[in-house]
Amino acid sequence: MKRTKASDLAAVARISAVPSILQVVAETTGLRFAAVARVTQDSWTACAVLDQINFGLAVGGDLEVATTLCHEIQSSHRPIVISKVSEDCTYANHHTPRLYGFESYISAPVFRSDGSFFGTLCALDPEPRDLSDPKILAMMESFCRLLAIQLEAEERFVSTEAALLDAQETAEVREQFIALLGHDLRNPLFSITAGAQLLLRRATEPRVEGIASNILMSGHRALRLVEDVLDLARGRLGNGIPLNLSRIENLEHTLLHVVSEVQSANADRRFTTDIQVPIAVRCDPDRIAQLLSNLLANAASHGDVQAPIEVRVGIKEERLLIAVANQGEPIAPEKLSLLFQPYWRPSDDGSKRGLGLGLFIVGEIARSHGAEIRVSSSAEHGTTFTFDMPLEALEA
Repeated sequence: MKRTKASDLAAVARISAVPSILQVVAETTGLRFAAVARVTQDSWTACAVLDQINFGLAVGGDLEVATTLCHEIQSSHRPIVISKVSEDCTYANHHTPRLYGFESYISAPVFRSDGSFFGTLCALDPEPRDLSDPKILAMMESFCRLLAIQLEAEERFVSTEAALLDAQETAEVREQFIALLGHDLRNPLFSITAGAQLLLRRATEPRVEGIASNILMSGHRALRLVEDVLDLARGRLGNGIPLNLSRIENLEHTLLHVVSEVQSANADRRFTTDIQVPIAVRCDPDRIAQLLSNLLANAASHGDVQAPIEVRVGIKEERLLIAVANQGEPIAPEKLSLLFQPYWRPSDDGSKRGLGLGLFIVGEIARSHGAEIRVSSSAEHGTTFTFDMPLEALEA
């Protein structure tokens, strides 16, 4: 098929993992502008953008290619990493940082399977950022390989039409995606967080302690993002999120611990609990805990800060019911069916926290348990999410 600017933009737009990739890059590096760019000899085009600094470049926007560092990457086929432009012997007097006003920058090339150059995955920030850890560049290059795989899959999809796409081939591409996330991203992030923990234990200066603490928080945040994207990929394979089932005698204790953890992270919010599970329940306790945690985080983000978040758990008519309720602006009826779609947020949501995967994962956990997840919302009664699982649904 003939490749054009429009077809390349459309191909990147169809790759559902791209927003997650940009978010993880930003969270891991601290760089607040990230993009996937299509680069040719005479053009630089933004195919996907995460802009937290009002850089002013939207999807489809063009730059003069000769003014960019990506132009140099196209020629050299080598990545560029700059922690602090003003102290970099190569780029301190370069025209590109002066023109676009950045102090830190990282970019890696994206190659198609036939070896041709597609463009770059790049990120920058007006402030300096320490990008010297080789694991950061390794993560960027892993993402570039993932983008190349997904681009090839999208182009094959278009050329052969959706109805004729081989299901096994698609599953293999998604499995490669899971493998890349699981190994090439989680391992470097584990190393980063372990190093930050060691530095935090040995820090004697408040400034060093603060930096180590921020690195640790960012590392844990990036790990949570990767886990969410892994769950997204598993869910979209069609088999749902995998479960580790067992008969749990103390599910009540597990759920109370989850409430305590979320309350610690939201000290300004009040939680009320009525959790009674007097019998053993066959389920995956870690996934049920994840479901409750996501529902509580959603209530804390969108509920009225003056009203308590209510948690009700019990057994009724051979069913396990978990309900999380909060007061606040009701959800419009036409939006209720959209809540469990990945990456979806209300258009007026200004928080922009996370990837918008929390409720999608809640829905997938419920589906894997043979359960139903319901939501009701009104000005009078507030918003309530209810997990409803027949106790016999997962019996061996």
